Amino acid sequence: MTMTTDVKKLTNTKEVIAYLAEKFPECFSLEGEAKPLKIGIFEELAERLKDDETVSKTRIRTALRHYTNSWRYLRAVKVGAVRVDLDGAEAGIIEDDHQQHAEQALAESKAAAAERAATKRKAQQAAAKSAGDNNAKAKASAAAARKARAKSPAKPKSTGTAKATKPSVNLTAAQHDQLQVGQQVQVKAGKVPVAGQVTEIDRDDIHVQLQNGLAVKVKVSAVFVTK
Repeated sequence: MTMTTDVKKLTNTKEVIAYLAEKFPECFSLEGEAKPLKIGIFEELAERLKDDETVSKTRIRTALRHYTNSWRYLRAVKVGAVRVDLDGAEAGIIEDDHQQHAEQALAESKAAAAERAATKRKAQQAAAKSAGDNNAKAKASAAAARKARAKSPAKPKSTGTAKATKPSVNLTAAQHDQLQVGQQVQVKAGKVPVAGQVTEIDRDDIHVQLQNGLAVKVKVSAVFVTK
């Protein structure tokens, strides 16, 4: 009887790159200085891995694009550097226009990363300020209520009838598979959760439109739902 084993299909880009580095260590690497790759190496990869059920052509193409767009790789594209094939053999030399293209791509990538970081920082600061303002308003309202009660004559205690209590709202941490676009949630941006609506789900990043008008991107751990 022939024993069969299930092959794990890699879908995560980082896992695919790690797999390529394991299969072709003279070509791909995970750390240190990267080696410029042979032009047209995708076709070579597709041919060598055509019977490999671990990765698909689509995943290979995505992983290769991610690898060659990384800052580590772009820094390695210098005039005169040797390109390599899957076995590490020389397969061309980096020319001036290749370096210029890499430098431009690196600069654009760094600028985009800086812009994303600045946008995220501003959103976090705005959300924290909004949460702080809401907290300050709540404290001021509570203080005013206490002052009003202190000035009012004491009411006789009622007997035989239980006071109606306002039901409390219990929040629970959201699970990624529970969330969907359009769902009402609470976002913990400060001490007080802020209500909002999910507008986009991008892997672990959840985009939420807050009731105060701000749009924020947070991790799943900062999102809560009502029990």
